[in-house]
Amino acid sequence: MNDSKGSNMYPKGTAAANGLVNCLVCYQLNIKQNSHCQGCGARIEVRIPNSVQITLSLLITSMLLYIPANIFPIMTTVVLGEETQSTIIGGVILFLDSESYLIASVIFIASIIIPLAKMTALAWLCYSVMFRHGIQQQELTILYRVTEFIGKWSMIDVFVVAILVALIQLGDLMSIKVGLAATAFALVVILTMISAQRFDTRLLWDKLG
Repeated sequence: MNDSKGSNMYPKGTAAANGLVNCLVCYQLNIKQNSHCQGCGARIEVRIPNSVQITLSLLITSMLLYIPANIFPIMTTVVLGEETQSTIIGGVILFLDSESYLIASVIFIASIIIPLAKMTALAWLCYSVMFRHGIQQQELTILYRVTEFIGKWSMIDVFVVAILVALIQLGDLMSIKVGLAATAFALVVILTMISAQRFDTRLLWDKLG
């Protein structure tokens, strides 16, 4: 169990400071001296091991994948044998030109605003833990909760492409194919979701307290 620094590093009044630890698998409360959970037998860890390092590694990978997700076409439309490739931004512009402002707004928010906001928020949280930036713990925790909640909605763009590919397959008359960017973007969303889950918010209280 990772507790070499003792209970002094934990804020007073918390379970860890009072010799208790929550199992990260079944969430049963255990005595901190136990090496394994009494409920499920999993190894007891006071905090998620290497939480910040794992979060940052997944976050950096998602940032790198976000580049091809915006450069390469997310789908290819074939109409009467003529292919038209569309990037995420190209799709937003296309809907704007056709005066479908609501759809354009949804795609822009889900595919551009939310992923960038989530990556920025996670990077800020990791920075705050590592360098003890002077922001209130409550604000950072709220930021994390909001980030975790909105992150999955970025998949809307991928779902739209998947539905169009499944429904519109009329040969050379009209068909839609998935582009490389769709895979990259899906990986971006998945990695940021896992990154958020691996971030231990209790570190905010430990480090900033």
